[in-house]
Order: sequence, then C-alpha cells, then structure tokens
Amino acid sequence: MELQGAVALVTGASSGIGAATALALAAKGAKVGLAARRTGRLQELQQKINEMGGESLIITMDIVSKDSVQKGMDHLIDAFGKIDILVNNAGIMLVSDVERLKTEEWERMIDVNIKGVLNVTASALTHLMKQQSGHIINISSIAGRKLFKGYSVYCATKHAVSAFSDILRMEIAPSHNIRVTSIQPGAVETELSQHTTDEKYKAGMQANRGHMTFLAPAEIANSIIFVLEAPNHVDVSELFILPADQAW
Repeated sequence: MELQGAVALVTGASSGIGAATALALAAKGAKVGLAARRTGRLQELQQKINEMGGESLIITMDIVSKDSVQKGMDHLIDAFGKIDILVNNAGIMLVSDVERLKTEEWERMIDVNIKGVLNVTASALTHLMKQQSGHIINISSIAGRKLFKGYSVYCATKHAVSAFSDILRMEIAPSHNIRVTSIQPGAVETELSQHTTDEKYKAGMQANRGHMTFLAPAEIANSIIFVLEAPNHVDVSELFILPADQAW
C-alpha cells in the first residue's frame, strides 16, 4: 500500500506501540486518527506529528462502547473522508493465578482485548468493504501463540485475537481486497505490565528486564510499516517478533 495520503486509525494511541505506530505512519505521509481515552496524551502526540509536518486527528474513544467507537469512526470519516488502515492496538494485561479468582479483571480483559477489537473492526469494515480495499492490523502477543502460568485469561484473549485475525483474512481478503495481519510481539517496553495488580507477577515481570533486552515500541511500529508497504498481492498474515535473547 502507498502510505502517502492514506488514512489510518490507531487505537490505544496514547502510549507504547500505538503512539510509536502513529508517529511512523505520519512520517510516511499518512493521515492518522489518534484514538484513546486519555486525550491529554493524545494532544502531546499530535504536537509531535505537527512538528514533523504530519496530519492527525484526536479521537476520544472507549473501544468497549459500541457507541463511542461509532462516534469516533464517524469523526474520522467526516474529517478525512475515508479509512484505509486500522491498527487495533488497545489492550490490557492483568496477570494473576486463576485460584485468586480476580473475575472482574478477567471480564475487563475480555471486554477490552476481544470485544474492543470486534467493535472497532466491525465499524471499520463498513467503510473498507464499500471501497474494496484496506488493511487491518491486529496487535496480538506472544501470548496469542504460547501459554504462560498466571496469564490464563490474557492468553485466552490474545489467542482469540490471533484466531479471529486469520479467519477474518480468509473471509475478506479474497472477496473485498482487504488484507489482515496479526502482529505477535514478545517482550516490549510499554506500560502493559503496569496494569497488573498482583505483586508476585509484577515483581516477576520487573525481573525479566534483567534477563533480556526488551523491544522498543518503535521496533514494532517499523514491522507494521513493513507489512503495510508490502506489494498489494502480498498479505503478511502473521508476524511473530521478539527479543533475540527472549528464551520463552
């Protein structure tokens, strides 16, 4: 895809992989919808894009709410006239042993990591199918293909994203010319680990930083640009990327 002049929507754009991806897209000449709940951070990101000569739009969006998603999508279309790229990046990771029965955290992960992806994808597909082109990038995780004790529900949500992505590709790529990619990062230096309330697992995640060099969000963003710029007849359906020294 030619990114100059393309229109992208990035969820979870207020930090980490989402913010890095928005900057990378803007650097390529794409117009970027910056979607998140924390608009203060979005304003800082928009300023950076402005300084590099790019164009962006702040979209206050709670992906769990279908109404919020639809309003955000309408805002994007009103401003830029179309959508070519959707990056479903927003997600949360709340780690704990099953026996602790943190059911509210389980439900929250299901709402954000699965239902949120479905809500935004459905809203974008309305436009992508009409124009018979586009690319959907779903950010899954190493937890979307491997299993880890303590990560039971998180793994379940990311396995769901990986499965949904591949079946979505099978269904809409041939009939609507819409490419779909599941990006599955390993350890990345983001705020994701800060979501966890379980002290044992928080300490364990912190200890991992002494055993490996975490990937930078910009390195995941670069992989997304690579996928998007592949020739139109090429669909990189899945990309597994992790630190060279990550053993698990």
